[in-house]
Amino acid sequence: MTVPPALPEAPPELPVWRWGAPPGPPPGSPTREAPPERTPDGDTGTPPRPGPGAEPDFNPWPAPGPAVPPSAVEPTSRPRQSPGQGPGQGPGQGPGPAYAADPDPGSDPGSAPGARPGREPSPRFDSVPDPGSGAEPSAPWDAAPGAGQAGARPQGPAGSGAPVAGEPWSGAGGEAAVWGGERPVVEFLGDRAPTYAAEPGALPLADPAALEELVPDTVLEGARHGAYTLRATSVRGDSARFRGEARRDFLLTARFGTGDDALVVVALAGCDRAAPGAAEAAAELCRWIASAVGRSRERLADDIRAGRRDALRSGLQRLTDRGYGRLRAHAAELGLPEDSYTAGLRVLLLPIDPECKTRISFGAGAGGLFRLRGGAWEDLEPQPGSGSGSGSGSDADSAETAADGFRFRAAVARPRDTLLLCSGGLADPMREEGLLSAELAARWTGAEPPGLAAFLADTQLRLKGYADDRTAAAVWEA
Repeated sequence: MTVPPALPEAPPELPVWRWGAPPGPPPGSPTREAPPERTPDGDTGTPPRPGPGAEPDFNPWPAPGPAVPPSAVEPTSRPRQSPGQGPGQGPGQGPGPAYAADPDPGSDPGSAPGARPGREPSPRFDSVPDPGSGAEPSAPWDAAPGAGQAGARPQGPAGSGAPVAGEPWSGAGGEAAVWGGERPVVEFLGDRAPTYAAEPGALPLADPAALEELVPDTVLEGARHGAYTLRATSVRGDSARFRGEARRDFLLTARFGTGDDALVVVALAGCDRAAPGAAEAAAELCRWIASAVGRSRERLADDIRAGRRDALRSGLQRLTDRGYGRLRAHAAELGLPEDSYTAGLRVLLLPIDPECKTRISFGAGAGGLFRLRGGAWEDLEPQPGSGSGSGSGSDADSAETAADGFRFRAAVARPRDTLLLCSGGLADPMREEGLLSAELAARWTGAEPPGLAAFLADTQLRLKGYADDRTAAAVWEA
């Protein structure tokens, strides 16, 4: 009988480490002490325990608490009010105006964990060919047209690449450049550079207990309703950016109602940068006026459609007077002079009804209202002694300036009109510097309104001697 040879002993099975803790060393193997941990500052060893009476270690990631609404930590340019809530009346104020009635007291999903979806090719980076192929890379989407290319802006002398300030330019085919397209790089207008830098400097000081009072450097808004397109922005001035001061101008846009009976309200206010309470006064005035307009939205929209301009003028003037009366009362409570707690106000009422072409503007103080028609600007609020007319005529516009400075304008829109409402920071250079008005006329004469970024770039065209905040709202008619 033959005995088979003994098989060699099988090697020990190695441990498998899948999702648990790493296995320990095999039995009988020499143990190695783990090296001491090294802290980011280079020290090693275990930190000492705090002695008696020492403060516990600070935990930078405390346990999550209840969710905080965004409105409690982020500033907003639109105050929200619950139904039936209205602002309180100032001391000594009488009954409300026609349009400031008090409210009736009775009244993308994410992918699964571990999934690796396909990446879409980027037109900017994925279109670069292999260096050895000899092919020319395609221009990125934001490349400016070069000299001699269709749509290129006229360039400055000696091939410097600087565009000619204030010179109108045309796109391919002789048509005006698209408003929403890329803007030419214009550092400033005129022959002298502004005093301050173009970009923001220091941030304004903040109070940890009043973070809701922080004001962003720039606010940008846009909308399209019916036959018009709205663009609005408020930008901190170069002087405030250089000094690390907050923006004092205020902008509010709101839509009240639905359907053709809805009404869009744009309220903006500008103030003196040297006044201590000017920023708070601008915000208070815009919010109170817009709230009163919203409560009287149905009556206002009906008066605008019916063309009751006398009723509109008298009611809106009483509303404006009451708003400034509240500012005076609040200034007395704060111990401030009246001229320190005030602001120049401009309000624009835009019906959404496409059949209604009437645009109502009213306000008081510093500011302006301009209209671009046929490639030329019209000042719809001529200054005393300027000798310019009111612009009324074939379009049956109605304009009036009261003795106390109240301004009212009912303008009938025509196709391709552009209406510009602005604070004093932009109204002053529009009236005094022809380069700015000519440049804006060249940029805004086209087939489509500008996009939000293009509109922001247009309103930031800089000139020497004009460093205040700029707030503007423009309406393009289809």
